[in-house]
Amino acid sequence: MNNREIQAAWKYHNGSKHSYWSIRNHPHFLDWANRPLPFKIYPKIEPLPLLRDVPQTGVAVLSAISEPVPSSLPDSVPGVQDLARLLYFSAGITKQRAYPGGEIYFRAAACTGALYEIELYVVSSDLRGLDAGVYHFNPADVSLRLLRKGDFRGNLAQATAMEPAVAHAPATIICTGTYWRNAWKYQARTYRHFGWDNGTLLANMLAVSAASGLSAEIVLGFVDVEVNRLLDLDTRREVSLCLVPIGRTSESSLPAPREAPALGLETIPLSQHEVEYPAMLEMHDASSLESAEEVNQWRSKPPVLPSSVLAGEAVRLPRLPEEEQPKDTTEQVILRRGSTRTFDRAASITLAQLSTILDYATRGLPADFLEPPGAQLNDLYLIVHSVQGLKPGAYFFGREQNTLDLLKEGEFRAEAHHLGLEQELPADACVDIFFLADLKPILERYGNRGYRAVQLEAGTIGGRIYLAAYSQHLGATGLTFFDDDVINFFSPHAKDKSAIFLLAIGKPRKRKPQ
Repeated sequence: MNNREIQAAWKYHNGSKHSYWSIRNHPHFLDWANRPLPFKIYPKIEPLPLLRDVPQTGVAVLSAISEPVPSSLPDSVPGVQDLARLLYFSAGITKQRAYPGGEIYFRAAACTGALYEIELYVVSSDLRGLDAGVYHFNPADVSLRLLRKGDFRGNLAQATAMEPAVAHAPATIICTGTYWRNAWKYQARTYRHFGWDNGTLLANMLAVSAASGLSAEIVLGFVDVEVNRLLDLDTRREVSLCLVPIGRTSESSLPAPREAPALGLETIPLSQHEVEYPAMLEMHDASSLESAEEVNQWRSKPPVLPSSVLAGEAVRLPRLPEEEQPKDTTEQVILRRGSTRTFDRAASITLAQLSTILDYATRGLPADFLEPPGAQLNDLYLIVHSVQGLKPGAYFFGREQNTLDLLKEGEFRAEAHHLGLEQELPADACVDIFFLADLKPILERYGNRGYRAVQLEAGTIGGRIYLAAYSQHLGATGLTFFDDDVINFFSPHAKDKSAIFLLAIGKPRKRKPQ
């Protein structure tokens, strides 16, 4: 099955939906003794330690997520210190907490179940403090491990059909997803989580790159088998998800692609035994691109234009002057961030706070699948519970008009509780933000790979929402949902769309002293 046979995406999407009855008819119990390791470990490769206390940029996070560095700037070349900052604030360990069975290591970006299935690799030229090579980043000891020595950027340029951002990048970070590390808890729905969890990490990476004065872009158009081979991945367990070229060099010639023979490097098993979910492997294979010609065709299709129309009473969102916006730096906010476990139901947020979150998080992602610049695949729908100056109810966010369109007025905490898989968080939050997308034109335009794109975009915008919320000392958490019930709740406006992602925002409830 190839990328254009889009029944594969529909089969996976419909087969991985949650419903009231699917949760009860197919209960899943966690085998704690078989919990996977949270790190990929190469026991026989010496680590190259990275500086842990890199100088921080001091750039306000709202500026970093809304003002990317232009890719046309000449000779923006990172050094090893820049890479250390990018890797740490994207995937590094920022907190740890003891629990009866051991310790949980919390990372810089939110991740479903704190299972951290996204791995990072670096393909670089000779940089200040780092020789050219293919490296794996290990957050456990904040180090790189050399997998291949030499400059393999020509391989990535070839795999991306000479995508300019990749061809001119001194270094490219590759994100991969490890099936079992997340499927241990979430089973076949993990393939959706790849997009969400890769996306929240990318939001950090793009912000830190911009704060460091380095251009960065999400590249989804590449020949999968070539990138997987370069990283020496066992593709029944781990697969490449996206590339992020970092910086730019004006050099006119790239090194020729090099031979990349299988390495067979030893890694420590994640668990005593792994369970394979064929639906995920089938979905990934069906969304893979097989040649540079197919990458070019995939990238050159006409864009998907938004189809949603405004309806009902519209509330224009206020935009605070820049001097009144929070000035918390990118690094401060990332270190502060953590998925909120309880919200204060009695608290409220201001309309200006909500407006700031929506405005700054949706100003457009630098990505090869989003044309024209500023385009967006996902629509945002809200259930507002307690936002000062805004009636409780269901809303549609008119991004281009910067308005909230009232779909129905009312108190919907009970409905939010149900839609969010009967969890308290969406009922106690001040506002719930649902990402919905019309998959039909997206899949027709991008093929099965459009399913990767729409999930990844939702996760990345969601990651920016985290950063914008925490910059204002609010809390946020990502949640799963009953798919069709979400669409029914927001219909008829949401008719024919699909539920993609959910974020709840509010004020964290302070814990009482023990």
